[in-house]
Amino acid sequence: MASLLQSFIDPKKNWLAAIHMKTISRRLRNYGLRYEDLYDPYYDLDVKEALNRLPKEIVEARHQRLKRAIDLSMKHQYLPEDLQAVQTPFRSYLRDMLAFVKRERAEREALGGLPLYQRTLP
Repeated sequence: MASLLQSFIDPKKNWLAAIHMKTISRRLRNYGLRYEDLYDPYYDLDVKEALNRLPKEIVEARHQRLKRAIDLSMKHQYLPEDLQAVQTPFRSYLRDMLAFVKRERAEREALGGLPLYQRTLP
């Protein structure tokens, strides 16, 4: 069952997935974003922890991309074509650290330890 699902969402094996990936890529290029910029640190605390562990330069670049995208969206504009051509929307900067944080949390839970972070209500 898992292999069937993997083949369904793999853009190399399914033409609908390839079309979807191309569409997402084009829309991210319009604003100069990367796919991982869309991960919300307030929704998933693992993402927040992974962002805290990344180097400051990478996090600042993410914030600049988000600010630029918000500004362009408010102005109802897109990036110029020459800048869109150099964008890399699926180049990863967060995947490795996020996988490490998730493995660390799972190991901690398996050993019966307290979580590193807990969601609290204000």
